[in-house]
Amino acid sequence: GSNVFANFDKQQIQEFKAAFTIIDQDRDGFISAKDLKDMWASLGIIQDDKFCAEMVKVRPGQIHFTAFLTFMGEPLADTAPEDVLHNAFACFDVHNTGYITQAIFTNALTQHGD
Repeated sequence: GSNVFANFDKQQIQEFKAAFTIIDQDRDGFISAKDLKDMWASLGIIQDDKFCAEMVKVRPGQIHFTAFLTFMGEPLADTAPEDVLHNAFACFDVHNTGYITQAIFTNALTQHGD
């Protein structure tokens, strides 16, 4: 297969590694259902075991950093250039604050697109 690391620059890989480390709550190098449940709990959100188990089933085998990077990178492979993404974000940042409110974000995710 192709080298997934070649698809990202150093900064992007560092950002994905930071995200992976946050999710890998027990720091064993793999993301498990328990890691997901603990990560959600650290954010004040209680998720049930079934939900977390279903999330880790989206990838076969254990989820180590390379698998995580591949999984996260697949949707980004055909993404638009940064300026297009910035303009799309600006459509939802109605007060030009650099933030999207939870209500607007929830509405965008549930009411727009496919």
